[in-house]
This record gives sequence, C-alpha cells and structure tokens, in this order.
Amino acid sequence: MQGAPAPVFPQVFMAVEFVIGATSPDLFPGDGLPEIAFVGRSNVGKSSLLNTLLLRGKKKSGPIVKKDLARTSSTPGRTQTINFFRVDGKMYFVDLPGYGYAKAPRQVVDDWRRLAESYLTDRAPLKLVVLIVDIRHGPTPLDQVMMEWLQENQQRFVLVASKADKLKTSQRLKAVRAIEQDFSTPLAFSSVTGDGVAALWDGIRAAPDL
Repeated sequence: MQGAPAPVFPQVFMAVEFVIGATSPDLFPGDGLPEIAFVGRSNVGKSSLLNTLLLRGKKKSGPIVKKDLARTSSTPGRTQTINFFRVDGKMYFVDLPGYGYAKAPRQVVDDWRRLAESYLTDRAPLKLVVLIVDIRHGPTPLDQVMMEWLQENQQRFVLVASKADKLKTSQRLKAVRAIEQDFSTPLAFSSVTGDGVAALWDGIRAAPDL
C-alpha cells in the first residue's frame, strides 16, 4: 500500500533576513520598501504560515526545506513586538502581535495593541494585510472587529483560513462556505500540505506597488 503523497510546495528561493523586532514606531524601517502585514488572533498559525511562505531551498531528494524565521510556540501570545523580515531586498513581511490572548500584565497588552494600531493606521509603506483565521473555528468577534476596521480604513486585505489540513475535504469545503457566508471569502491554507501557498503568493504579488 502506498503512503500518503508528500506535501507539494512551490519552489520559492529567496533571500530573507530578520531586520528588527520593533517596540515603537521610531524603530520601524525607514527605507520605504513595500510591506505586507500578517495579523490574526494568538495561536492561529501565523508564524507557521510565514515560515511556509519563506521557503529557503530544496534537498537533492525529499521535500523542500524551510528555515524557521518566525518563531513558533505552543504558548500563545509570545510575539510581543512588530517583527520585520526583508524579502529579496524588495519588500518586508511584517509579523504583528497576535490578539485575543496574552499571558502578560494588562499594561503590556495595552502597549502591544497601541503599537499594532499605530502601525496599521499610519504606516505609509503598508500595501496589504493578510488576515488569518482558524478554518476549524471560523472568525471570532475580534476577527470581525479587525476586518471591519480594515474595511473602514480602506486597507486592502486577504483573508486566509489556516490549518486546512486539520479537516477532511468535505469538512473543509463546508467550513470555507460558512466563513464566506458570514465573514468574507477565505483562502484555505495549510503549512503541512502546501495548500494555498501559491495562491497566497499570487495575492501578495498582486498588491499595489510590488
């Protein structure tokens, strides 16, 4: 009996470097390169998504190897800064703190929120926001608030439903339809199987000024 097919990832070979974990707007990069921001509630799979997009090379045999730049953790709420990754010297991927959970004092949580809001409101190089929800649970009230805020501020965004590999095909289709009906049309994504990786890259490259 043959085993399950190996994950299929697009061959994306690029130079990626971590630039800074910014704790205030004056630390944001000032070179004016276009920026793609990634937002979502804590533990939604944002770091895994980023690491999957930023593939680093391919073995002579076997699956493509990826280098973990965005740090993943089983403990939600670990991203406490706005992290900038320069991609091919042409743009930044920007990892924002997860919302909805944090084992930290209230003042610290409030500081993170203000920092993220300042970035999303005032950042001129920001060209696209990737809003991530968990396909198994659908959008939370906080996700709804985020989407409405993006729409009110006329901020271009792409909705991604992460962890698609956790559901069977029929369940995945049902979940996508439910999110589409109640929220917005999502792109199903899996960092395990590679589903949605190429489509998300297409959406990113279609952003203005990229």
